[in-house]
Amino acid sequence: MRTRIKICGIGSVEDAIMAIEAGADALGFNCVDPPSPRTVAQALAAQLVRGLPHRVESFLLTSERTADAIVDQLRRTRTTAVQIIAHIDPAESARLAAAVPETRRVQVLHVENRDVLDLIADYAPHVDAFLLDSGKPNLAVPEFGGTGSTHDWDVSAEFVEASPLPVFLAGGLAPDNVVDAITRVKPFGVDLSTGVRTQGRLDRSKLIAFREAVRRADRI
Repeated sequence: MRTRIKICGIGSVEDAIMAIEAGADALGFNCVDPPSPRTVAQALAAQLVRGLPHRVESFLLTSERTADAIVDQLRRTRTTAVQIIAHIDPAESARLAAAVPETRRVQVLHVENRDVLDLIADYAPHVDAFLLDSGKPNLAVPEFGGTGSTHDWDVSAEFVEASPLPVFLAGGLAPDNVVDAITRVKPFGVDLSTGVRTQGRLDRSKLIAFREAVRRADRI
């Protein structure tokens, strides 16, 4: 099975074109709070989403924790999927599923230890996929990804084995480690931003090197 590639932090038409030409199957639009250099206004995200080919999936990255707030963002951006970066209350996840059944819902889970395996049962009834990242949501100032750091891929491999849903792998991926990541974890897809950038900007050569590495891993 071909590993899907998702590129996050898209902030312009140029970014979108570059990522798609380099083989991206999905693009992520960062509409989280607090803002960062890769945050994009919801109006701009909506404009960029309208210009995407139908074959390319669009992800709203949200830090909202209630179904109502997430639905409001989805109505503004019109993405085909939502990536919920916080560990929200599963009851809110159920409410979101009922409110937007046509939108693909992806719950991010941050792999700090094997306790993440216990969350599968909480969220699986309400979402369409999981995304494993390297954030630290329980810090005084939570980290929800974008750290450029890897986590324990052995735990991720256990998660993929146990999950009834597709699983994306994120956290510190780059052209030089993604073959190892895919062969060890066997995710449905891989997701990254930092690993294909130079001085904060998308780098065409890194995008192409990443795509070729993913394809190489798929042949193993």
